[in-house]
Formats: sequence, C-alpha cells, structure tokens
Amino acid sequence: MNAVGAHAAWLHPRLAAQVVRPRRDGRAETVLRIEGLADARQVLRLDERLHALPGVSRVAIDARAQRARIVWDPARLALPQLLDAFAAAGCSARPLRRDQIDDARSGEATDALKRLLVAGMCAMQVMTYAFVMYIGVVDFVDFTTRGLFRWLSLLTTAPVIAYSAQPFLAGAWRELRMRRLGVNLTVSLAIVLTFGASVWSTVRGHGEIYFDSVSMFVFLLLAARHVELRARHASGALGEAAQDATPLLAERRRADGSLETVPALELLAGDRVRIAEGGTVPADGVLESASIEVDEALLSGESHPRRRERGERLVAGSVVLGGPADLRVEHSGDDTTAARLGRLAGRARQAREPVDAADRDASRFVLRVLVLTVLTALAWLYIDRTRAFDAAVAVLVVACPCAFALTRPAALTRALAVLAGRGVLVTEPAALDTLARVDYALFDKTGTLTTPWLEPDAVEPLREGLAPTDALRLAAALARESTHPLAAALAAAWTGDTPPVESLVITATAGISAEVDGHALRLGRPDFALAPSGRAVPASAAGTLLLADIHGPLAAFHVSEAPRADAAATLQALRREGIVTALASGDTRARVATVASALGITRWAGRQSPADKLALLEVARTQGHVTLAIGDGSNDAPALAGADVSAALASGTDLAQAHAGVLLARGRLDGLLQARRIARELARVVAQGRRWSLAYNLLAVPFAAAGLVPPWLAAIGMSASSLVVVLNGLRVGRGHAAPALRA
Repeated sequence: MNAVGAHAAWLHPRLAAQVVRPRRDGRAETVLRIEGLADARQVLRLDERLHALPGVSRVAIDARAQRARIVWDPARLALPQLLDAFAAAGCSARPLRRDQIDDARSGEATDALKRLLVAGMCAMQVMTYAFVMYIGVVDFVDFTTRGLFRWLSLLTTAPVIAYSAQPFLAGAWRELRMRRLGVNLTVSLAIVLTFGASVWSTVRGHGEIYFDSVSMFVFLLLAARHVELRARHASGALGEAAQDATPLLAERRRADGSLETVPALELLAGDRVRIAEGGTVPADGVLESASIEVDEALLSGESHPRRRERGERLVAGSVVLGGPADLRVEHSGDDTTAARLGRLAGRARQAREPVDAADRDASRFVLRVLVLTVLTALAWLYIDRTRAFDAAVAVLVVACPCAFALTRPAALTRALAVLAGRGVLVTEPAALDTLARVDYALFDKTGTLTTPWLEPDAVEPLREGLAPTDALRLAAALARESTHPLAAALAAAWTGDTPPVESLVITATAGISAEVDGHALRLGRPDFALAPSGRAVPASAAGTLLLADIHGPLAAFHVSEAPRADAAATLQALRREGIVTALASGDTRARVATVASALGITRWAGRQSPADKLALLEVARTQGHVTLAIGDGSNDAPALAGADVSAALASGTDLAQAHAGVLLARGRLDGLLQARRIARELARVVAQGRRWSLAYNLLAVPFAAAGLVPPWLAAIGMSASSLVVVLNGLRVGRGHAAPALRA
C-alpha cells in the first residue's frame, strides 16, 4: 500500500470516526503514533511544519512516547493532508483510536503535577516569610512587620489547602463514609488542625503559627505520591504497545481478486487480506501464502525474524519482513490477541489497590496513631495545657502512617512495570504476594508443557474408500472450531477450504461433535468418538485423535508432541527452589508418563477431568501447600480458578486467561521464574519498608510526645520517611535481568 493511497483511505467516514474526536469548539482532535523521531531538532522542525498548516491550532509532541496530539479545523484541513505533512518531514504517522485521546492516566499525571507545583511554589514563598519571623527570634522585628508576614503566610498557604491538599481531604472523606480508618484521615487531621490553629493565632495576633510546616508537609507528601504515580503509570506500557501495534487499515481481496482498502474493524472471519512487505498484520488469522518471516516482538519481546509456514497462525500487530503475504482472517477488532493483551493490561492497571490484609494493617496502624495522639494531648493538658496542641500535632505528623501505607503500592507498581516489560502481565496484584510463597505447582500437559504437531503421513484412514486428504479435511472442519492445542495442530495441517459446521458441541477433555455436510461426526479421544456407535476402542487407537460417525471410526490422527524448549529448564529451576512440580492431563496415562519422564516429573496423573485436577489441588492444599496452577485451555479454568495463584499462556483460551492471575504474554514458561523472582523481591522490599516505618516511629514518637519535636520538624521527618520507602520500592527489579535457565 503506497503512502498516498493509505492517507486517502482516512477519508473513509467510519475509519475517520475511529481516530478523530470532534470538539465542542468545532475543531477536531487526534493522537498519532510517530515513527522516526531521532532528535530534538527534528521535533522542532516537525512542530514548525505542523503549525504552518492551515487550521492547526495546537500541536503537542511527546518524543519519548513517540506520540503527537493535534487539534485543527476540519473545514480547512483534512486528515490525509495532516498525515502528508508528517511524511514530508520524514516521520511516518499513524492515527490511534480515539479512545486513546481521552487518556485518563495523562489527566491524572497532569493533575498531580499541577498540585505538586502549586504546593512547591507556595511552600518556597511561605518559607521566605517564615525566615523573616525566624530572624525575629535573635534580632528585633517590630510586631507590625511580624503580623504582616503572618497574614502573608496565611494567604500563601490557603491555595495549598484549597487545591494541593484536596486529594488527601477527599480521600479522608471517602474513608469516613466507608467507616474505615485510612492514611488520608491522619494526613488530613494533621493538615486541618495545624492550619486551623495557625489561622486562629494569626487572627488573635499572638501564638505559634505553622504555615511553613503545613505547606512543606503537603509538598513533600505530594512529591512522594508523584514518584509512586509515575511508577504505576509505567506498568501500562505493554498494553499500549499491543494496542498501538494493530493497524486500522487493511487491504481486503474482493471476490474477483482485486484489492480494496477498508478499515480493519470491518474485517470478518473468512475474509482474505493482503499484507505488503514491511506491512503490519491487521487481524489474527491463518497464513495462506508461502512461508514468510515475521517480527513478532509484540508478543515475544524479541525482534529477530521468525519463519511462519503456510497454515500457521499470525497475530495482529506482527510485521511481515518478507512478502507480500495472504492471510485468512479469524479474529479482528476487539477479538485479536493484541486487543486482549490491552484489556488484560487494563485490568492490571485498575486493580492496584493494596490487598485487604494490607488495608487492615494500615487501619490498625492509624487507630494506634490516633489513640497515641489523644493520650499525648491529655497528658500535656495535665502538665502544661499551652503545649498540648503542639505536642499532639507533632505526634500526629511524626507517626503518620504514610511511609507504612506507601511501601507496598510503590513496590507493587514498580514490580508490575518490570514484569510487563518482560512479557508477564499480572492481572491480580495479590497474585504476587501468593506467588512468593508457592511450594506446589500443577501443570497441564498439552499446549502448556508440550507443543503438538501432525506429520503429513500421520493420517490413517480406517474406512474403505476414504482418502487421507478427505479424512483430514473433515477433521479440520471440526478442529478449527476449537482452541485446544491438539485441535490447532490438526487444523494447521489442512490449508484448504473446509465444509460448514452445524450443531457444534465441545466436550472438555474429550472432543468435538457436530454435523458436517449433513453427517454427525465426532473428533477426539477414541472412547468419546466411538460412543454413539457402541464400538469398542481398538488397542491401536490409544494415544490418537479419532474421527468417527454413528457407524464407527473413519480415521485416526497420530498427533506427535514434544516438550517446549524451555519446559525442562523451568521445571528444574522451580524444583531447585523447593517447589513440588506435578503434571495432570486429560491424555492417556502412557503419553503423560512419557512427558513426565522426559521432564523429570515424579508426580503425574492421566485421564484427568477438570474436576480431577481441582481435586488434586485441594489435596495439596490440605497437606499445607500453597498451590500454583499453570494451563492454557478452557478445561483448565476450574483448576486455575481453584488454585491459590494461577498462570496462563498468552496462546491459551480467553476462559483460561480470565481465571489466571499471571499471564505469560510471550508464551514462554520461564516467565514464571521471572514473576516469582520479582514477587519474592517485592515481599522483601515491603518488609524492609514496614521495618523502617516501625523503627522510625519508635525513635521519633517519644521525642514528639515529650514536646521536643516542633511540628515543622515533624513534617520534614514524616515526608522524608515517605520518600525513603517510595524510592526503596522503586529498586524492585533493578539490576536483575531475565534469569538465565540452566539445562
């Protein structure tokens, strides 16, 4: 597809509606993915070129993210002309879907930064005013001047309370409405009490004021939360990459063989599309042309070429290095692998609140702080009521559980970002806590530990007059309706057309039944396939896929399988860490035994139904084990849901992925080792942060209760403590590359 044709296609109304958002002021807005931004000078030249276009009112280029946000008048400039300008500047641009224009994370980061800047500027100004009053302690400053600077300090601190501190005040209100003691409550009490007392002292004209302490307290706490926010946002990178990689245009082949450019969203299952050399695959599908090389960095994380043969599947977002290539579409739009990864990444981003146990710990901590504050105030009311307020505020601020509560979120968001960069998506953050304690792992066999394939001469007709190709064609028609690895291997062996399938029924761990060309057929385990005919299973059929009808067997398919390249090394590494490895499969005992022997697994079971696998996990749990289940098929979903923590391969079914807390997006088992290493490091860092918070409070609170720590010093100590634990949490994964496996 040439550049001009590609740009002109963006005039398609339905396509433009996906990428252009109308604004209330009559202008249009879009976000583009830019390729080829090399340096700052090129960014500057591109910015100047875009602003010179008629109707362009705003250009925001983020060179690091390789994105540009453009606002323009659609009556004066069309989208293809805008893309032409990028091409003329030597930077190819591709519009992104309009749902990425309203970037919630960008708005959250901008809001947090604005509040931080306001607090910082006000804090610096208030400290300047405070300096004049501090001088008055050692050198005379008349009372009129001191009063003026008190009022100036109040006016400068007011924006900090009214704007910068709003996240803490709103959070405290939510906690009170939920009848839960949280960190925001103690922070808000410290802010409101200290500011209120300072306002009262300013109005009266005498007494201590703490405007500098309040503004600095808010600024440093916002700084700590901003660091944590940036780490949390970094973990969404993999989902964005998956969504950005999928093109919005495709070249669909008409019935007469000619090509038409259409929105990729309009592609349907069965459509034939052409992908030019260097083009991006617009949908998931089956390769119908000769063997090609593709770059599948989207899923594998590695940009070296991979060869795909006729009949193999290609995923949306892959780049065709050879070409051109012909593809038969299977899944498009929101059903592609890339879209699924994006949704899973979104689940990970939305589920990053501390787990219930951490919430309970923080609530208990807050309750102790409040009790200690009240006791300190009561004691000083008895000793010297003029110092009661200062001492109580100092205790409240010093013992504020910010460091305690920020430890896990900071470390967790860093861990999620590191794992996402290594192709491991954690859809349930609580899974990392459990993964660090796992000592029993139950694996599925086919598709998880092994990769099946069908040799060309492995088709055995069992009925006279049935040719091997006809048998394979009928079996492929059924197999293409299933995502099971054995069915996928059978479907990949047939590259031609298949007859329509009706009345489809898939029985987990057994097989597929349907009507093909008006005949009731069954494909699967021999006992399942022969059940309607009442025929006994011949001994020679063991370990095969059998195709049969009501009269008996039609053909046998001897599917071979071999362990995944990284399976043995991954299992050995897990066993070295003291984890019991077990294998459960619905396949025959003989085939399961062969794989178990090859991989060094001593605990294995064959002919296991989903309920049987779940029972194995229950037995392990009653023995005191913390269980991990790893699978890829829909029949593994009960076990994945029933284990303490679970993992699924990206090549697995949607149902398996929906029940997995960890998704191995690159399809490699050694991602488990990376996830477990990061999980254990996360546990260590969280424990370090909690110990630091406890030690800090044990050291500082007695001095604060004794009235030896002024509130301004307490604010510095608390904020510095929070920054320490946040920065310590960001150490997770640093200096640790992906673990090298030993055979």
